[in-house]
Amino acid sequence: MFRIPGVPGKDLCDNHLGSTRRDILRVGGAGIMGLTLNNVLRGQAMANTSPNAGRAGWGKAKHVLMIYLQGGPSHLDLWDPKENVPDKVRSAFKTIPTKVPGKHFTEILPGLAKVNDKFTMINSMSYTPNGLFNHTAAIYQIMTGYTTDKVSPSGQLEPPNAKDFPNFGSNIIRLKPPTEPMLPFVQLPRPLQESNVVGKGGGAGFLGKAYDPYTLFPDGDDLDMGKMDRIKIEDLQLRPDLFSVRLERRAKLRDAINDQMPAIEAATKDLSLDSYYSQALNLISSGRARDAFALDRESEKLRDRYGRNTFGQSCLLARRLLEAGTRVVEVIWPKVANSDNHSWDHHVGLTDRMKTKSGPMLDQGLSALFDDLDASGLLDETLVVALGEFGRSPEKGVSTSGNGNSADGRDHWPYCYTAIVGGAGIKRGYVHGKSDKTGSAPTEDAVHPMELLATIYHSVGIDPETIVYNHLNQPRELVKAKPVTKLFA
Repeated sequence: MFRIPGVPGKDLCDNHLGSTRRDILRVGGAGIMGLTLNNVLRGQAMANTSPNAGRAGWGKAKHVLMIYLQGGPSHLDLWDPKENVPDKVRSAFKTIPTKVPGKHFTEILPGLAKVNDKFTMINSMSYTPNGLFNHTAAIYQIMTGYTTDKVSPSGQLEPPNAKDFPNFGSNIIRLKPPTEPMLPFVQLPRPLQESNVVGKGGGAGFLGKAYDPYTLFPDGDDLDMGKMDRIKIEDLQLRPDLFSVRLERRAKLRDAINDQMPAIEAATKDLSLDSYYSQALNLISSGRARDAFALDRESEKLRDRYGRNTFGQSCLLARRLLEAGTRVVEVIWPKVANSDNHSWDHHVGLTDRMKTKSGPMLDQGLSALFDDLDASGLLDETLVVALGEFGRSPEKGVSTSGNGNSADGRDHWPYCYTAIVGGAGIKRGYVHGKSDKTGSAPTEDAVHPMELLATIYHSVGIDPETIVYNHLNQPRELVKAKPVTKLFA
């Protein structure tokens, strides 16, 4: 058992405090680190010595930006519209040409139609669901690379727990540790959610909370479009009465532990843990992370260009975080999956909701993001992925998942949908795969969500089949899939 010498609180400026619960948890965390250090080192070694090294796209991405369109947008009403099909299949929106010859989007994406020469469109995303294909099950699959094995009686997943598989961002920052004092993994502006199941697939799971993302979820309702102007990041700044000397004194707790752990000291002597601790202090004292969240430092013109709404300002903030050195950013569509208004879950009222609400926000924010990243050169080293958990049914008004749908609504459809990928060596203006005449199934080059996840790992220079160890110390691959290297130039 660890012993913390001295009078409780004596080494702290706040000497009225004893050893806090947080201190004890940190002590426990140090022990866990010692027990699993060999697995961490083994995983890092495997991730960086892969037979995939040298293949197209390997290690091109220094950053990953996931634009997650939770709710399941309709591919037929966005970027894969069909002509010469029955009215019950055809989109109510007109089609428009894009920068890619022969490729059309619907009229609600005029901005993206002007920049689709900067990214690849995968029109053949597809998977066959196991059991009910609800939102949380599909979200969990793309975020972790695994399907769930426990579903509640309602058909939804159970809440997050420490046995969950990790979000891909947690795996990335564990196997590719940060090299500068910046938040490694950030999620904004709301958690993944279906009904009352919040955050499933969004955390570090069995890797432990040390690899959880920093979550920036501003106060306010999902329809509050000004919430990004009220960002609170008190945990990234020093209180006026807190000086760096106090942080240094509190570091003595760590020193006391190290003095009594010669085995761990020996095992970690080459890991420069003191430098990592210094980076953690620098993250607070330098103000680098805090400054990245200062949206008001951007011009009014640029902020307008992204759109004065939660999604647009989240995309702009994501760009600022990437510039500051954040490794992984997840921008989650700012509306709960199975809800109305700005949600992508269009079981009813699809035409009006997509044309006046969700469509314009997506078009303005995502097109501005690609333009901005490209102009700054950041797109060359950032893999951008935009997709939902599935598409929508080709035929309107039918039930495919047990949900009710109006004549102007489409149900869940995982068998064929579209994903957007760009940057970090991804081909520009390329269309990968093809859907059939009604958008029901791929006719060539089908891509499973797990293959797309494998491609993300490949892009940052991590072998997708790298072994991690779960809460029972059982070996598991990051994802059981191969990367789609055809996507890379």
